[in-house]
Amino acid sequence: GLANYVSVLRMPSGRVIHDGLLLDPVWWRAVWNTVRFAMVSVTCETILGMVVALVLNAEFPGRGIVRAAILIPWAIPTIVSAKMWQWMLNDQFGIINVVLINLGLIDTKIAWTASADTAMAAVLIVDIWKTTPFMALLILAALQLLPREIIEVARLDGANPWQIFWRVTLPLIRPAVMVAVIFRALDALRIFDLIYVLTPNNAHTKSMSVFARENLFEFDKFAYGSAASTLLFLVLALLTILTIRVGRISLEGGR
Repeated sequence: GLANYVSVLRMPSGRVIHDGLLLDPVWWRAVWNTVRFAMVSVTCETILGMVVALVLNAEFPGRGIVRAAILIPWAIPTIVSAKMWQWMLNDQFGIINVVLINLGLIDTKIAWTASADTAMAAVLIVDIWKTTPFMALLILAALQLLPREIIEVARLDGANPWQIFWRVTLPLIRPAVMVAVIFRALDALRIFDLIYVLTPNNAHTKSMSVFARENLFEFDKFAYGSAASTLLFLVLALLTILTIRVGRISLEGGR
């Protein structure tokens, strides 16, 4: 019930205790972790996805092979990717530390997924590596639907590549990019498996989904975990509506 969100308990001694999900600092820490993760990951993946899509949209030998290869990180199941990177980032035998030490970039081995300073960065790097191809694929599909005549006319008018991209290409693919950002943002806000496998029991990366699962199955606080899950759903629904309104994107993808 609502008592799982906010409750007021009056003790026999007269002391008043305020409790509930909305007053739980651990929950709000998970909210901040989730929002920070979503903002950074979606921004980086959109920018990198745009760059990759523009490259793949160009004509060059072996373009088909490159297009197929670029999708490999996205095709790998998230659990497999998380375990693979967990081994690579291990502070004892991980290859990342070995390479960085040999290059002289660090002096000692770093516990990337356990340290408070690097855990979130490690999660972000893995997620960006895995999901950038997804964004690139969606943006590439939009680029290939653009009429070539418009680009040619802009070139004949003397526009340089940057002007063509900024004034012609980007406005035309903006609805598709906005839809891709919405999909990716919703996916990022419900992040669970990558964080759960890569950085287990780490308060610095715990997301809202991990918080809900932790209370449901590890602490046996079913009502509390269900309240967290419900609140996560409401947050996702609200952000979806706001994003569509702000971006002026209709359900059909029109502006």
